[in-house]
Amino acid sequence: MSQRDGFERILAALLDSTRSGVIQLDRRGRIVAANDPARDLLRRGDGLSDQGGSLHARAPADDTALQALLARALPRCSGQGAGGSMLVRRGLGPPPLVLHVSPVGEGGAEIDTGPVAAFVLVVDPASRARIDPALVAATLGLTPVESRVAVWLAEGKTVRDIARASGRTENTIRWHMKNIFAKQGIGRQFELVQLVRSLAGLPQPGR
Repeated sequence: MSQRDGFERILAALLDSTRSGVIQLDRRGRIVAANDPARDLLRRGDGLSDQGGSLHARAPADDTALQALLARALPRCSGQGAGGSMLVRRGLGPPPLVLHVSPVGEGGAEIDTGPVAAFVLVVDPASRARIDPALVAATLGLTPVESRVAVWLAEGKTVRDIARASGRTENTIRWHMKNIFAKQGIGRQFELVQLVRSLAGLPQPGR
């Protein structure tokens, strides 16, 4: 199975999910389509909103960060976009939403609703279940080894624990962590744990 086929299968599974919101964007950052959870969230203005066909965050500071994230994923000039993740505040009470922005690739993918250049996965961290390394790898763009390290960290294991379980040195595990941080644009283990835990319970690739 090609990388493109694998992406489309993962995206189809996410769109069918009732636990997570998926918003599809075109090359200009306009909302092409959204699944039911995402539409409900946008309609309520629960942290995110649809303003004239564009995706925005409710809090001004979060919206500034979101627009910068979307600009990186959807560069105006030719070239591959870069994915990333962020937290979006929802007001008092509920925990922040976690957004994972992933570019589809150069040229986009032809979906029924039109050309899709990126998708935004919206996850409520309050809804957690088993953490699947394959989904972590596919969503965050990690290698199999990096995704396993990320899952172990999210499960509360220390660097020493992971080194022993994987048969690698602690320096090697820290090297993998630095690569993960660089790919996600974060600098702290706490942020990585939040991102990985937010993916728990989502549909597994190929199922």
